Amino acid sequence: MAEHAQILTDRDGGVVTITLHRPDALNAITPTMLGELVAALEAVRDDETVSVVVLTGTGRAFSAGVDLKALGSAKPSDGEVGGGLNTPARRVTELLETVPQATIAKVNGFCFTGALELAIACDLVIVADEAKLGDTHAKWGLRPTWGMSQRLPRLVGMQAAKELSFTARTILGTEAAELGLALRSVPLAELDEHVDALAAEMAGNSPGSIAAYKDLYRAATAGSLADGLAYEASTDYRIADTGDRLSSFKK
Repeated sequence: MAEHAQILTDRDGGVVTITLHRPDALNAITPTMLGELVAALEAVRDDETVSVVVLTGTGRAFSAGVDLKALGSAKPSDGEVGGGLNTPARRVTELLETVPQATIAKVNGFCFTGALELAIACDLVIVADEAKLGDTHAKWGLRPTWGMSQRLPRLVGMQAAKELSFTARTILGTEAAELGLALRSVPLAELDEHVDALAAEMAGNSPGSIAAYKDLYRAATAGSLADGLAYEASTDYRIADTGDRLSSFKK
């Protein structure tokens, strides 16, 4: 396991786990943490032997959200937390969406506001039944700047997104799964085993195929059906293991 100041990274075969690691502060997000996430994701992006990235948190929280104390004298104004957080956070969410590996948010506990924005930038969100999640921007006089307004409605629908954001209410992992914010929820005691099995199943498949699917599914949400079909038909990908996988096929 490689240790940085505020994240941990661990590799098991083709699966890399990145853990937000400020347990005494419920893994609250700082500019330092975001910078380390950018570096870790950029390193993984260029490693063709990695198929899956799991993002999670140490202890009782995925992350409680932005650590406003870490901003020092740079106080938020007009609902903005400022470029010191916005710039690296937007890079993190961009990487979670665009790295060629499948990305899984393993939400083990508290997951609020900016942390939720990181989680829903992943390809899949798996939550503990007991986890507590919420978009609390409005509670603190903030506005979303890391993608919440665009990603949340795509997951849960516009009215449900508005209700969650306007009320700033906390939901359990079970409701997150019911709403479509998460793919599924499982008891906390089973979360690690469930995500490990899911990640291993994905890692057994072609990394090149997964990378192609990620790009094609992004195209599917960016335009019309006709646009997506044309993109699928016209886009080429380098998938290095096609021949080996087909040659091992037994009829």
